[in-house]
Amino acid sequence: QEAVKRQRAENEEVERWRAKEKEAQEKLDADSEDVTKVASKQQMLRSKIEECTTKIQELGSMPQPEMINKYAACSSKVCFKELEKANSHLKKYNHVNKKALDQFMSFSDQKEKLMKRKDELDRGYDKIKELMQVLEMRKCEAIQFTFKQVSMYFSEVFSKLVPSGHAQLVMKSVDGSEQSGPTQGMDSDQFSGVSIRVSFNGHGEMREMNQLSGGQKSLVALALIFAIQKCDPAPFYLFDEIDQALDAQHRKAVADMIHEMSKEAQFITTTFRPELLQNANKFYGVKFRNKVSHVECVTREEAYDFVEDDTTHG
Repeated sequence: QEAVKRQRAENEEVERWRAKEKEAQEKLDADSEDVTKVASKQQMLRSKIEECTTKIQELGSMPQPEMINKYAACSSKVCFKELEKANSHLKKYNHVNKKALDQFMSFSDQKEKLMKRKDELDRGYDKIKELMQVLEMRKCEAIQFTFKQVSMYFSEVFSKLVPSGHAQLVMKSVDGSEQSGPTQGMDSDQFSGVSIRVSFNGHGEMREMNQLSGGQKSLVALALIFAIQKCDPAPFYLFDEIDQALDAQHRKAVADMIHEMSKEAQFITTTFRPELLQNANKFYGVKFRNKVSHVECVTREEAYDFVEDDTTHG
């Protein structure tokens, strides 16, 4: 019987706790509903706050805190009266832009940013201008150095080709004046070109290229090529009948010059004259047979015979 009583008491205790659990669950569900309602209301209020804030911002600048404190203790009736007075007073300024202050602040910030950007661009411009001046100076120095070198070698080579003659390179400027070379402080844009003045007898007036004969022009052109070769050598040169318009004396001088410079470069020439054969190392004959050109390696004697035969029949 005691066990039955104890079991009955325990069952009653379990039922009581189950009732409490059910009551707590119902209360928890009710609280959850209340929390959901509060969260929904909170979200709605936040939306209203954002909407009101947007409307306030559209009205213009916010009042200072001291102005808010001034009317904080006033009743709604007093506040509405003050609002009516303010609105009637503001009607006089309907044509005034109410957002002018905000726009002024915004434009002031933009101006400050633009001024900083302008300062950066000005510094960049100064750097670029300085770099351009340095490059211009280096370009002028390169022009001066190259012109002096080529001019010196041109006069030297021409005096070897024409022992009794004299030649010089002349720098032309935009204004039409001529100088023996670039001067300090000149801009490269002031140079318009280079002209050549030569004299084949060593005295008398110096003549320009358009006043020379065909053979003289060929000789001057060769002198310029040899001068450039001394300044900036190339690995090989190909000349096609460069001695055609030259007399025997000048052909001999050109042949000697090619032989002298052949230590630094390879020269390939075509000729119908014997002077260029004297110092050559290799000879090739070109013959026309059955309407086809044939190139054959020949000896020095065969080359002389070939040239003399062509000269005789020519």
